[in-house]
Amino acid sequence: MRSRYDTPPFDVAQGAPSDSRGARHRATEVFRNVISVPQCLCVSLIVASLFWAPLAADDSNRLLSIDHFVRVKSTVPSMNGQPSQIYVRERVLAGMVSRATTAPDRVVLFVHGAGTPAEVAFDVNYEDYSWMAFLARAGFDVFSVDMTGYGRSTRPAAMNDPCNLARDKQAGFAAAPCMPSYPYAITTIGSDWNDVGAAVDYIRALRRVERVSLVAWSLGGPRAGGWTAQNPSKVNKLVLLAPAYGRNQANDAPKTQPEGPGFNTQSRAEFDANWDRQVGCPGQYEPAAANSVWSSMLESDPVGATWGPGVRRAPQTTTWGWNQAAVAKTMTPTMMVAGAHDKQVSPDRVRELYTDLGAKQKVFVDLGCSSHNAMWEKNHLALFRASLEWLEQGTVNGAQDGMLRLGY
Repeated sequence: MRSRYDTPPFDVAQGAPSDSRGARHRATEVFRNVISVPQCLCVSLIVASLFWAPLAADDSNRLLSIDHFVRVKSTVPSMNGQPSQIYVRERVLAGMVSRATTAPDRVVLFVHGAGTPAEVAFDVNYEDYSWMAFLARAGFDVFSVDMTGYGRSTRPAAMNDPCNLARDKQAGFAAAPCMPSYPYAITTIGSDWNDVGAAVDYIRALRRVERVSLVAWSLGGPRAGGWTAQNPSKVNKLVLLAPAYGRNQANDAPKTQPEGPGFNTQSRAEFDANWDRQVGCPGQYEPAAANSVWSSMLESDPVGATWGPGVRRAPQTTTWGWNQAAVAKTMTPTMMVAGAHDKQVSPDRVRELYTDLGAKQKVFVDLGCSSHNAMWEKNHLALFRASLEWLEQGTVNGAQDGMLRLGY
């Protein structure tokens, strides 16, 4: 029997009712065309062409969830040159899919951070907490991508060996402290850029657009921002939540791979503790929202879910390149957001990004009563609405540039 985590014989289109339960069902048949993309010869793209029956009037506003699997020639060090797949999720109104073309400025790709795959970070199955669904209902064709090592994307074999965890993290997963079989960070920012580029080119071909907008969180900042600095002609706008900016980061990859743990894990207790240390106001987040996020986290990692009490696994990533010199040359309109109580990416680092960014059209949003997990907290709609205005009009509260406070 084929697992849902194996490479499917074709992309799977699924329809999702717009209620909060998020139940899914098969919506239509999908056909596959293989195309080549001259701009990215390292990537083999599989494009789903959707042939829909005529929609009833009340069907056009039905919110769909469509799964895509993009074939990539990997640049992950442990599997360099090997074929792999990255998982891309799409949320879109049925009426938009039935159109022959997509508006060139209404295609968005979400890029996740360290630890949490995009399908969990941005498509939470709880009330109105899905950022992807929010933008899709506003008429955007919304995609998200899981980097190699996350979710339903290919996971390098080294992530199945608990000996590749830090020694103090092996307890409960390995019989005794053990020597690593792969003593290096499993992914790099370079391999992440390769994945982002593959997803962007796939979407550009699928929806016949020249540019997409990127929305990113945490380590997604260097992933999306660094890729944009190298490929500005393919990006409309950027929205960066708690971007992990380092103005003094090295320009280039290290000459040799630095030794260290290959990947990391997080338990529910660690997840809760990390969030609770960032609570700065009453009712900042709902326990039910946290439960939904954690359930989806374990569902996204069926192997990690069997380790100890159940954990999510994520590769360690070696980073470089997204520094002061790179962002000074970036002219892409950018909205950046810092949660007032974020203790993972200090708001001061986001202010440094605002200062260093070359773009004239840039807004810094200080989001009150919010942590690093702002999209899962009570001020999530303030964040979502600001991102919608930015993507549609290039403004937040009517301002094209400057520093703003929301959610206070």
